[in-house]
Amino acid sequence: MAQGPYSEKVMDHFMHPRNMGEIEDPSGVGEVGNPACGDVMRLYLKIENDTIIDAKFKTFGCGAAIASSSMTTELIKGKSIDEALAISNEAVAEALGGLPPAKQHCSVLAEEALQAALEDYKKKQQEGK
Repeated sequence: MAQGPYSEKVMDHFMHPRNMGEIEDPSGVGEVGNPACGDVMRLYLKIENDTIIDAKFKTFGCGAAIASSSMTTELIKGKSIDEALAISNEAVAEALGGLPPAKQHCSVLAEEALQAALEDYKKKQQEGK
């Protein structure tokens, strides 16, 4: 079956996304969107003792956006907050076996959603929630 410009890994994460859904009472939530392409990504984190113990996502968008969200949740589970912050869009794209240039923004969106979720977590910690 022809897969076009996408790697096998992108197709796998698109067809069988990991960690799709919501986390009840999340430690942090990040939502970002790209008005140009219409993709919207929401990332939920459960954090205990400075470690991401669970991550889920809901993404409205193309296959590359869904695959980027799925791969991001896989990359950050079990990582410390600092380790997760170090994960770049390039790392997401690389883990997926590469993205076509026109879809590179999908991995950027995933990185931004992760940063927004971690910001949300830090804010909640300061508020003493």
